[in-house]
Amino acid sequence: MSVSVLSPMQLLGSISGLLQVASLLVLLLLLLKAAQLYLHRQCLLKDLQQFPSAPVHWFFGHSWEFQKDQELQQILKWVERYPSAYPQWLWGSKVRVLLYDPDYMKVILGRSDPKAHGSYRLLAPWLGYGLLLLNGQTWFKRRRMLTPAFHYDILKSYVGIMADSVRLMLDKWEELIGQDSPVEVFQHLSLMTLDTIMKCAFSHQGNVQADSLTPEGRWTQHACQITHQHTDQVIQQRKARLQEEGELEKIKKKRHLDFLDILLLAKMENGSRLSDKDLRAEVDTFVFEGHDTTASGISWILYTLAVNPKHQQRCREEVQSLLGDEASITWKHLDQMPYTTMCIKEALRIYPPIPAVSREPSKPVTFPDGRSLPKGIIVTLSIYGLHHNPKVWPNPEVFDPSHFAPGSDRHSHAFLPFSGGSRNCIGKQFAMNELKVAVALTLLRFELLPDPTRVPTPILRIVLMSNSGIHLHLRKLSIPGGDKNRF
Repeated sequence: MSVSVLSPMQLLGSISGLLQVASLLVLLLLLLKAAQLYLHRQCLLKDLQQFPSAPVHWFFGHSWEFQKDQELQQILKWVERYPSAYPQWLWGSKVRVLLYDPDYMKVILGRSDPKAHGSYRLLAPWLGYGLLLLNGQTWFKRRRMLTPAFHYDILKSYVGIMADSVRLMLDKWEELIGQDSPVEVFQHLSLMTLDTIMKCAFSHQGNVQADSLTPEGRWTQHACQITHQHTDQVIQQRKARLQEEGELEKIKKKRHLDFLDILLLAKMENGSRLSDKDLRAEVDTFVFEGHDTTASGISWILYTLAVNPKHQQRCREEVQSLLGDEASITWKHLDQMPYTTMCIKEALRIYPPIPAVSREPSKPVTFPDGRSLPKGIIVTLSIYGLHHNPKVWPNPEVFDPSHFAPGSDRHSHAFLPFSGGSRNCIGKQFAMNELKVAVALTLLRFELLPDPTRVPTPILRIVLMSNSGIHLHLRKLSIPGGDKNRF
């Protein structure tokens, strides 16, 4: 029986033939994919023809309109030129529709569409799947289970903790202003809000604000490490205590239940408790949402007051009149500073800590003006665009606290610093309390002045940041009686 052996030339010819076939198959697949993308893009163009936009490049989309860290400025141009919404082409057939009209916002926030996965996936390694990233029935059940953690009886006990953390920060500022140079307040506020969260969530006894600041760009990572190192350890220690006989009743009778106590005691509808993984996700979500978001809010509020000295002084006089000779700010004071609250809200309008949220409609959407979107197209609710929409807020760049005067008339969805609808921020009252405490105690201790050499420009990040930090000159005020520890 003979065995035929291919000659080198035959072998090369056979390989060449296979390569040609493979190349042809690859080419056919590429052509098929290109055809699919083209048809998909044509369908999208047809679906979005009701929404005019600037000329769009077939591949680069609207990227040519953007310069580095100029996204917000570009959005404001769209808001003025294109009513209600703008289809922003990212590249190829990738598109998202920006909304900045209160009627449009109301429609989307009144639905139960999931959050757009792509917009939030970068947070998953840090936060896990807690309340912020969950969707559907899992989110609904978890939200209902966690709502008692933000009852006003629980929030009352946090006010003193917030005040203590703020005073620690203000003491540090007193030491710094002796150098007669402006203070970059965001990083200090980020430490302060982290300190507050650690104490409210874990009853943490340390002083996070004693930690040295890390270089710019590494701060969030540093905060993440601090939190993760502490979370698992504290969860296990607290769970072990709950196993001890009689410990459960002791915890239930505590005057101050922290966030972790409430999570460990909470039960799902079927009687089960959260797993360690879910516990960590919820605690980390609470830390994230109450940490840099709040620090961003306070930073921009203080900056806004610094550039509006008359409003700053009026707020200071209101707080001084309210607190008088009392030892510190308390829960009962928080609803008794109407003008300061108006200024806080107006600053949140101009500088919303969360500039945008995204949804992915699971079914078609029809808006009040008759325009519609098919399911599956990502919609981005531009809170920054909404708050700067001249059709909603006349002269939107002007700081005007009367926007929030009692009895003022505005659309129910014109002001959304904490989003809206069923997925609004569960901790919004916690955040507002901390904003009021921080602003009130700061105004009692310091006069705030801007640094004219470093005017901050807001830039689009997960939270609203400044291109160069937020630098303020702090002028120490004399305190009646000379006792700074009163406030």
